[in-house]
Amino acid sequence: MDNKWEVALPSLTQLTVSSNANNEHVTIHGGDETLRCVGVGTDAAVFQSINAPDFAFKLYAEDKRYKINIEEKVYQTIGDCPFFSTCYAAYDTLLVLSFEEGPTLFDCLLQGIQIPCQVVQDVEAARHYVREQGLNPRDIHLKNILMQNGRAKIIDVSEYVHPGNDFRWEHLKKAYEDHYDLIEGRALPFWLLETIRKWYNSWNKHFGSYEEFMKKVAKITLFK
Repeated sequence: MDNKWEVALPSLTQLTVSSNANNEHVTIHGGDETLRCVGVGTDAAVFQSINAPDFAFKLYAEDKRYKINIEEKVYQTIGDCPFFSTCYAAYDTLLVLSFEEGPTLFDCLLQGIQIPCQVVQDVEAARHYVREQGLNPRDIHLKNILMQNGRAKIIDVSEYVHPGNDFRWEHLKKAYEDHYDLIEGRALPFWLLETIRKWYNSWNKHFGSYEEFMKKVAKITLFK
């Protein structure tokens, strides 16, 4: 695309991102009226520029910048796949990715937007494809799956070089299959989703099993 994203780079130099303890989201410092933040994670924040709206700029915290080349190589290995963003370039502080429209699945739950089973099937297909490329699809959750015209787009591949199964997707898929019909079309409050997220991140410390955790979640969800 003839490096059309480069027009946004001077504005991005006015921003810095710092990481926080306890796996909390990064903090953004500085700003520019031509940029808007479209996502925040524990390693980086993602911005869109009005001067180059087709691109997303993933700006990393200083102590997380070693992940830039790792993530770039993951995108290169994935190649051209409709379930994932495209990575156009890597710089010292950021990745240049395709900007992807659509709400995250987290947003869908907040707004009561129906999540069709096709989205779940797409994520399953994406995971199968990634494994065929020799990678390990991990860290797939509500905030890094977008819904585009009823189909799934996964927007974070940074954990795919790590071994082991974190079971985040398996648990999410099971929750969808077992319980989604009870909340389909309902807009869930932010505090409820954040409570569930925090519970999940420490469920094995406070619940005897994942099934016990889900019973607690179902109980508080159905009565809100």
